[in-house]
Amino acid sequence: MLEGLLQLPTWGYITLGLILTQITIASVTIYLHRHQAHNALELHPVISHFFRFWLWLTTGMNTREWVAVHRKHHAKCETPDDPHSPVVEGLGKILFTGVWFYHKAAQDQETLERYGKGTPDDVMQRHLYNRFPLLGILLMLAIDTVLFGWIGAIIWVVQIGWIPFWAAGVINGIGHFWGYRNYENQDASTNIIPFGLFIGGEELHNNHHGHASSARLSHKWYELDLGWMYIQTLQFFGLAKVKKVAPRSQLIKDKTSIDLETVRAVVRNRFHIMKLYAKQVILPTVREARKGQSSQIQGLLRRARKLMSREDITLDSVGEATIRQARQHSSNLNTVFEFKQRLKLLWQQSATNHARRLDALQVWCLEAEKSGISYLQEFAQSLRGYSLKTA
Repeated sequence: MLEGLLQLPTWGYITLGLILTQITIASVTIYLHRHQAHNALELHPVISHFFRFWLWLTTGMNTREWVAVHRKHHAKCETPDDPHSPVVEGLGKILFTGVWFYHKAAQDQETLERYGKGTPDDVMQRHLYNRFPLLGILLMLAIDTVLFGWIGAIIWVVQIGWIPFWAAGVINGIGHFWGYRNYENQDASTNIIPFGLFIGGEELHNNHHGHASSARLSHKWYELDLGWMYIQTLQFFGLAKVKKVAPRSQLIKDKTSIDLETVRAVVRNRFHIMKLYAKQVILPTVREARKGQSSQIQGLLRRARKLMSREDITLDSVGEATIRQARQHSSNLNTVFEFKQRLKLLWQQSATNHARRLDALQVWCLEAEKSGISYLQEFAQSLRGYSLKTA
């Protein structure tokens, strides 16, 4: 039996495997994702190069390729040009062959040139990592085998398969198919679970799409982002510096005037605002409209509620007809849907024209409060209290 230089108990090998894969996960989420792709933090050169070296050993991934594919995913999300959308390709394909979709996109030179700017291009990158991507993986196999024998080879297989399945498969697949949503983005992203431990915080995928440039992926008090804990530790020792985090809003009690601070808070948290609108206005309005209706009309209104609430749904002719018919059955539902569409226009106005946005929000709240629909009135009153937290 082939044995290595080091012998460990069974629990020791399992612990070692988890530690090694967690280092790889940290390298992906901290270095490739939050640092390189989104520029959400700065890393000390030593730490940055360690992550790059470790990824060469355990994945063979090229920084420029990964960054380019990921940036294109954000730019073209849930469209035929998205490198890995389960909405387009189907969950099964992305979950089990997501790595193939990644490699296909990474070979597209137009994608690399357009989305891969700003990534490392030093001597090591050009003459080692780019030229010999498989050498690092083979070197890792040799190290594992020499140290731990045949069990080391098993550990190596786990290391090599970890990112292709969990990142390329689970995050890109399930993370756009199943879970809960804090933000009503114009994509299908979801938070798989609120405890981002197993894949370094990447489980909080809807949060990331809501605020892509944030170094912290946990946005609720009950959410836990292991990657953010790593970043805070690095920052404590002067090895990282956080540049961007998701803006945090607060509701100020008894605030009745709408000012520029209100506009900034509402616009910066627009995806969350749309989520709240769906929950606090559209949902109860549909519930009231269903009362006393036939089972057929109740079914129509139930289908319309989902279409009216989800921003990631691209309406076809059937969907448009469903909403149109539902609006005809309820004047209140027709009104709250129109107000939702008007609120969305606020984000589309030029960010440089603050006065226009301020006027638009003031008019929207004033007319909503005069609508006679209690859910809409209460929502408009709550918008007046929005402000950005100063700390």
